[in-house]
Amino acid sequence: MGLDFIGTIIIILYFVGLMAIGAIASKKIKNSEDFLVAGRNLGFWTFTLLVVASICSGMTILGVAGLGYAAGWPSIWEQIFVPLSAAVCILFFGTKLHSVATRTGYVTVQDYFAHRFYSPRGIRGTSAIIGVLISIIYLVGQYVSISMVLSWLFKIPYEWSLVIGAVIVMAYTILGGLYAVGMASLVQGIMILAGVLLVGPVVIAAAGGLEHINVVLASIDVNMTHLWYPQVHPPYAKYAFMTPEYLVSFFFLLTFGLAAAPHVVNNVLAARDIKYFKWAPLAAFVIYAVIMYLCKITGFAARSMVSENMISLPTGVANPSDYSFIVAAEYVFPAIFAPIVAIIVLSAVMSTTDRLMLTIGSYVSWDVYKQFINKDASERSITLLSRVAIGLSTVITLYLAWSNPPELLAWLIWMAIGVMLACFVTPLFAGLYWRRATREGALASMIVGLVGVFAFSYYAKFITPMPMHPSIYGFALSLAAMILVSLMTKKPSEKLLDETSTGMFIRDRKKA
Repeated sequence: MGLDFIGTIIIILYFVGLMAIGAIASKKIKNSEDFLVAGRNLGFWTFTLLVVASICSGMTILGVAGLGYAAGWPSIWEQIFVPLSAAVCILFFGTKLHSVATRTGYVTVQDYFAHRFYSPRGIRGTSAIIGVLISIIYLVGQYVSISMVLSWLFKIPYEWSLVIGAVIVMAYTILGGLYAVGMASLVQGIMILAGVLLVGPVVIAAAGGLEHINVVLASIDVNMTHLWYPQVHPPYAKYAFMTPEYLVSFFFLLTFGLAAAPHVVNNVLAARDIKYFKWAPLAAFVIYAVIMYLCKITGFAARSMVSENMISLPTGVANPSDYSFIVAAEYVFPAIFAPIVAIIVLSAVMSTTDRLMLTIGSYVSWDVYKQFINKDASERSITLLSRVAIGLSTVITLYLAWSNPPELLAWLIWMAIGVMLACFVTPLFAGLYWRRATREGALASMIVGLVGVFAFSYYAKFITPMPMHPSIYGFALSLAAMILVSLMTKKPSEKLLDETSTGMFIRDRKKA
């Protein structure tokens, strides 16, 4: 999908538009709260699409289609679990966190952890360090996605594409903070939805329709048309890992791991009105489900088209299946549509990349510098340090992403989500809903979960594959540590539990 002169100009204008959004948003930045949580002033659709866009990453367009290409219908569960994560984040985490934050002034989820678990240093520092680690791993996947698209379009080296994409996203994020990210996400969310609605049905029709696609998939492997692969361990083929046992772990990985991701859950602090949390979960689920189902079935269609020699994926790359969406789009649309397809994919990738960058900036400046190094730090210095941290994280992530991309983009993203599942889900749920959860339990849960997920990931990678995603074992250990240690330590005060609205309810009726 090479670009002609006009197409190149369109892509450049898109990038210039993002920079303009950053410049406009920068005028709204008066203090660190404006930079980090958009002054808690995001409207309903900006907030809802910000949550969707924070989840809608390179995996959503390239990785989802690539996994559909490789694994067929058993991978369709991803399209239920990931949209659910947006709804879970807003409804179960966001409703309470937003309500408490309006009284306490939380800027990050670490502020909540420090308050609820009466640990202004220990749990704040631990969760902030883990959050930065997760965000960097996740960012590598996003930069890989950006580079894949730009190198394919402009026929330039992968490394050049990596630098160009990173610098553009870094620039508008540094300029406008969450205001810029929110405004860009609104534009990008609309582009993603409209673009996928345009591309998906046309590609599916060009492949002969869904019935024909299923016939072709069945001729490759009949299990590709089933809802899961046979429970065989190890799988009989590399792509046949979506067994019933694996899908159970997949549900927890995507539905709850993503919902508790720092770059996703922090968005709930920026909504203008608590009333948004009534309908935003449904709106986010529906929008994201439509996007993901069309991307997935486009991957099925691309596999059918390759099988029938209609298209061919690129050679000489480690991850050809992740190119299935753009190659199929290239086949069905004339060259003039190349920049439109590019903008769809770039919007999906950049909408997560910018939020991850800002998450790192906020954790370094607010949760580490202000809380541990200089409690009297000025608003100006916090905002400046956030911008510096964003720049440094870009350099570090570029270094990590410099080599060729992984064989399947989804695997890199899932690794980061697995750390989120093992480290953050239990402390968040327990903190919000279990009045017996203690500081010691939360710290043990995070640390045991982190060690567990890396230990089981190493075992699965270098010793022998496991029937479930390695993160589920780390999550189980995290949950056990929270329960056991909390029951063995002193219960928090009733005053603290009431201040943080802890209990088995979503909305506190006394304050509703």
